[in-house]
Amino acid sequence: MCGFVGFTGQIDNRQQVLDAMMDRIVHRGPDMGGAHLTDEVALGFRRLSILDLTEAGAQPMGNEDGSVFVVFNGEIYNFMELRSELEQAGYTFHCNADTEVLVHGYEAWGERLVDRLRGMYAFVVYDARNHRLFGARDIFGIKPFYYYRADGRDGRPATGDFLFGSEIKSFLEHPSFVKAVNHQALRPYLTMQFPATDETFFAGVYKLPPAHCFTYDIATGALNIRRYWECDFSDDNSKTFDQYVDECDRVVHESVDAHRIADVKVGSFLSGGVDSSYIAACLMPDETFSVGFDYKDFNETNYAAELSEKLGVENIRKMITADDFFNALPDIQYHMDEPQSNLSSVPLWYLAKLAAEHVTVVLSGEGADELFAGYSWYEDTREMKTFKRWVPRPVRRVLGRIAEHMPFIKGRNFLLKCAERPETWYVGQASVFRPDEADAVLKPAYDKGPDAFELCAPVYARVPGFCELSKKQYLDMNMWLPGDILLKADKMCMAHSLELRVPFLDKKVMEFAEHVPARFRINENGNKQVLRHAANRCLPDEWATRPKKGFPVPLKFWLREQKYYDYVKEYFTAPWAEEFFDTKQLMQMLNDHFAGKALNQRKIYTSLTFLVWYKRYFIDE
Repeated sequence: MCGFVGFTGQIDNRQQVLDAMMDRIVHRGPDMGGAHLTDEVALGFRRLSILDLTEAGAQPMGNEDGSVFVVFNGEIYNFMELRSELEQAGYTFHCNADTEVLVHGYEAWGERLVDRLRGMYAFVVYDARNHRLFGARDIFGIKPFYYYRADGRDGRPATGDFLFGSEIKSFLEHPSFVKAVNHQALRPYLTMQFPATDETFFAGVYKLPPAHCFTYDIATGALNIRRYWECDFSDDNSKTFDQYVDECDRVVHESVDAHRIADVKVGSFLSGGVDSSYIAACLMPDETFSVGFDYKDFNETNYAAELSEKLGVENIRKMITADDFFNALPDIQYHMDEPQSNLSSVPLWYLAKLAAEHVTVVLSGEGADELFAGYSWYEDTREMKTFKRWVPRPVRRVLGRIAEHMPFIKGRNFLLKCAERPETWYVGQASVFRPDEADAVLKPAYDKGPDAFELCAPVYARVPGFCELSKKQYLDMNMWLPGDILLKADKMCMAHSLELRVPFLDKKVMEFAEHVPARFRINENGNKQVLRHAANRCLPDEWATRPKKGFPVPLKFWLREQKYYDYVKEYFTAPWAEEFFDTKQLMQMLNDHFAGKALNQRKIYTSLTFLVWYKRYFIDE
């Protein structure tokens, strides 16, 4: 696990600028640094050594004649298979690092290289002969990739520089970068709790979407981006439920075996839920790591400790206090690069810090809910099931269309959900502010971004033939998973120089999961049925059947304590907060919650994290 930076164009002090950009992301790779500069491009790299710990595996890595150079963040799990194929074709390898298969793979297959990769990755190839860059991001978006084109913002001359890297903060050191807030990003963020637009919160900085690759012509500045992979949730009805369970257990174990390969110590996160428990039971590491909150009933680490004892492995735990929580927010939002208000980012910050004291690599259970249908939002409530049983679908569809034009009143969402058209109501796993509530609290200059439904519409449009469940899974795989779950997982772990691997988010596991029939994913017995039964092969019933809880955080109670009320109030009443928000509305939300008149903790926290992020990047530096 590492980090890279790079840019094209001619500027003064190129080496010094590149070094400063690399220093910004030294946490991603404290073991080693490297650079490659030509007249066309500057490539920088920070390395966290996992495979081939010698300097032979250093980056940027080139071929024999220097015509191809690569910077790469991630792991290629089928690199030995690809290496064997390339050696048979006559290519010579000088180290045991997986990076070298990208160098020679590009020479052999060109852009078709991405079709052969199994792993988590973001990389850039510099093709000196053709004066171009080729880059890609893995199919799930496990590894981040950002880019920026210097186009003369803020009155500066357009330089034509193309900047790219693993983290946005590295761009701050480049003289052509203009730091400004993207006015279109705040409105959808208030609804969805994560940066949901292709353009980030930094104006002009974009994310390369998951499963996409690009070519950049250095001479002309032409940028071409294309999708190279797509999932297909299509039911395969040729197997029985037990056959799917057998195959699931096999592919998960095989994926864990592929993800355990490292020349350093490997551990496992363990929350006590089925996903991380299943991974830990397959891996059988020496150590598992867990965190909980030092507050009443918000400590669930006992489940993790009990399972670790049953497995015969050591469980290392930490309790987080309210002071720990609030003290970490500025550092967390700095490392996130963009504001993000998933409460689990804070325990994940401390979990990564804890694990990094003992191991260099950890495995975790992210992705199981999206692939195998584990979220409660995917299931019908008892009332919905009754309504669907007695009211025919055509009637429910008509009622749903009527409800679309109703105000936000009780019963509206029920009718929308029962119409079985998630396009009209489902925007993912998080929904904080309704669009009208966001409009009420935002200043006009920042109330112009798309709403959540406008962002989701083109995603739904790609899969009109999917069933209701598959549409919701597809949306989460393309928005919630890369935009929230994987973003915080990468950034929180990399902040502590810890490599996180996610065996459920594997190409071969996906090829299996996308064909499990919907009736085997969710049925009258609950959600994630195939995975739960597979996990039950190596987990006790209590762990295989436990409902998903995530990281429960006692924020609603803390915000009713004077100390933490005052912490938030300082941000909500800061003069610079008035640029973005009607601060009287913010304080009304805070006061109502403090007085016990409302449960506004999610809205308060989502507003707060944006202001914490803004202060860190635009006030403090």
